[in-house]
Amino acid sequence: MLGAVVGLANEHIAFYFTGMITPLIAILLYSMLAQIPFFKLREALANRKFIAALVIGNFLAVPLIVYVLIALFPQPTPILVGVCLVLLTPCIDYVIVFTQLGKGNEKLMLASTPILFIVQLLLLPLYLSLFIGEEMADIVQIQPFLEAFLFLIMAPLIAALITQLWAKNSTAGTKTLEMTAWLPVPFMAFVLIAVVASQIGKVYSDFELIIGVIPIYVLFLVITPLVARLILRFIKLDVGAGRALIFSMGTRNSLVVLPLALALPYEWATIAAAIIVTQTIVELIGELIYIKLVPKWMLKDKGEIR
Repeated sequence: MLGAVVGLANEHIAFYFTGMITPLIAILLYSMLAQIPFFKLREALANRKFIAALVIGNFLAVPLIVYVLIALFPQPTPILVGVCLVLLTPCIDYVIVFTQLGKGNEKLMLASTPILFIVQLLLLPLYLSLFIGEEMADIVQIQPFLEAFLFLIMAPLIAALITQLWAKNSTAGTKTLEMTAWLPVPFMAFVLIAVVASQIGKVYSDFELIIGVIPIYVLFLVITPLVARLILRFIKLDVGAGRALIFSMGTRNSLVVLPLALALPYEWATIAAAIIVTQTIVELIGELIYIKLVPKWMLKDKGEIR
């Protein structure tokens, strides 16, 4: 709300906030990645049923849902790029918080984030090629994407791994790692302020275009829990893990893919970024509904899901 007020009150301030997005996201991702137990992957992999459900849900079922939705609601290519970037990438950060609030197994979700992180990086180029086709290949330049990937994903990831290794052998490293646990909340707020303030003017001015994607985002939030529940009929999980699957399939990676959108050519970047920010706003409202409905209606406490 603060970002929207600031961005709409002074359109020139958007330029300054745009420049803040990349470093803020880098710090945010470092602080979040530092909390992910990368050296305990065996823990996550041990629950093979959950990993199978997570991979099937996010990388087979969700792409099919997105394909159907963009067929039902056709969009111009720049808008389609934003929609595909954000909906085809499962969240690796605040999904953990919402899973906990929705009484799911947030520890299992946290341990599984490296798998989601790696698989989406590998599959996103394939999905974009399949869903958008040759026009995407013609317009997207590899260099800005590579720079965004290296600075916003690889650099924070390497820094997080170094911090975790340092914490294993040093008291100072342990204290540093503990300190990073306090960074995600304020930096999530800073990122949301910067993102909304920088893009709200575009959302407002192009609302007639952007309004066409809102049904896609709303239907996505409605359909994915139902599909997750269907998957759980075939892959039996306990209730906590089942709720984690629902939150994972319904929550998308908007903050990580936003810089990739901003790396597009200018005439595409502004609209794609606005489309992604619109999804963030719709999703945050949806998550507040999820945390009430999932434990009380979709998956009640009844032991193993039947």
